[in-house]
Amino acid sequence: MNDFAFLLSLTLKSSMAVLLAAQGEVLSERAGVINLGQEGMMLMGAFIGYLVGYLTGNAALAFAAAGLVGSLLALLHGFFAIRLGANQLLSGIALSILGAGLANFMGRGFIGKPGLRVGEWPIPVLSDLPMVGKAVFGQNALVYVAVLVTVAMWFALSRTRWGLTVRACGENPTAADAMGAPVIRTRFTAVALGGFLSGMAGAYLSLVFTPGWKEGISAGQGWIAVAIVIFSGWRPLGALAGSLFFGFLSALQFFSQATGNNVVPLYILRILPYVLTILTLSFAAALGRRGRAPAGLGKPFFREH
Repeated sequence: MNDFAFLLSLTLKSSMAVLLAAQGEVLSERAGVINLGQEGMMLMGAFIGYLVGYLTGNAALAFAAAGLVGSLLALLHGFFAIRLGANQLLSGIALSILGAGLANFMGRGFIGKPGLRVGEWPIPVLSDLPMVGKAVFGQNALVYVAVLVTVAMWFALSRTRWGLTVRACGENPTAADAMGAPVIRTRFTAVALGGFLSGMAGAYLSLVFTPGWKEGISAGQGWIAVAIVIFSGWRPLGALAGSLFFGFLSALQFFSQATGNNVVPLYILRILPYVLTILTLSFAAALGRRGRAPAGLGKPFFREH
């Protein structure tokens, strides 16, 4: 594999966890609910995915369990933010702290223990294409799933009746309710599905990207996912571009170590994804991207009887 293909492969591998989490947050926020608990949901998903894989050796069951725990945590946030009308920012931050604390507490006895390792799943014929075949089509199955989720999210939000309902609940829930849309149910569904994707994102880290369990395995990617959603203008395809950008910056450090190209100090490469994400987000806000936020984002809705 040449250097370009190697860097491309690393970029895709480094992008997928934050992409899944970002797509989950896009769905939640388009329905009008901010969920800053991404980091906690990813960490719990990473631990539960590792634990189920460690105990059963079944990758599908491990990813499903991780997604389920992500949904349960998201629904907990939804209960306070949607049903009780609590401050969504505070509830999300509390969820992030809760998820991180639970994962670290329950995972203490498993640090360093080898778990299930989910390998690559090359696509026949396509993975044999010259130059980039193996880099693009020789990835883990969840990489393809993440791309399909992105396309499905774009199609659902822009081309389906359900997607129109989600967007209406995020823009003007009162008007959506007057038109007969089930605002509360739609918001809970969007939050639960978003949590499922975040849980799977965490499992990707502990089963594919860096197999095994360690504290803080997400390394802030949940917060990066939230930033990418704002940068992308709350669009699924924009979130894909932002995630690939983050993945490329993250891949540079691995590429530098593997090839011995140390032109840029390693510690600079390690902080570069986070620094540039913050700077990019700041520029996006200055250029008016924030104006694309759903009008009802973060605002509680109570149906008048």
